[in-house]
Amino acid sequence: MKAKDLMVPLQEYLTPGISLKDAANILRIARRGEEKAGVKALPVLDKEGNLAGILSIRDILKAVYPSYMYLMELGSFTWDGMVETFAKKAADKKVQELMTKTVITVKEDSTLMECIDHMLKHNVKRVPVLGKDNKVAGMLYESDVFYAISKSMSQNSGGEQ
Repeated sequence: MKAKDLMVPLQEYLTPGISLKDAANILRIARRGEEKAGVKALPVLDKEGNLAGILSIRDILKAVYPSYMYLMELGSFTWDGMVETFAKKAADKKVQELMTKTVITVKEDSTLMECIDHMLKHNVKRVPVLGKDNKVAGMLYESDVFYAISKSMSQNSGGEQ
């Protein structure tokens, strides 16, 4: 099995210059295959359609969580509405400021084992799949790989189950 056999064809993507507010809305309503349930990350493509980065829900969470919060005891410093305040301040930031620029990718002809290797070694749950033209053809999700593996485990290999 190859990456192209399990990937979800690219339907939605982000561009570097859009606001975080717009990107969050796109993530929230994006389609994944036939479903319109939102996605946890989308590739960021430049004007030529080349992969420039990836923006995930985690990147957005980091945008509303000030770096100095890591250094203090949270309970003594937070207030009700704090997240909303920081979210409003982050809304107009551009995707290019927050996206992950070093993106782990796989080729559409990569074997499933290669894909798992990349996901585990780089601790990522989704990877853009590049076509023969090195453009993003789709996204491969950890859950889809898991379902393929669990299906293989469940298949009757010797007449018994």
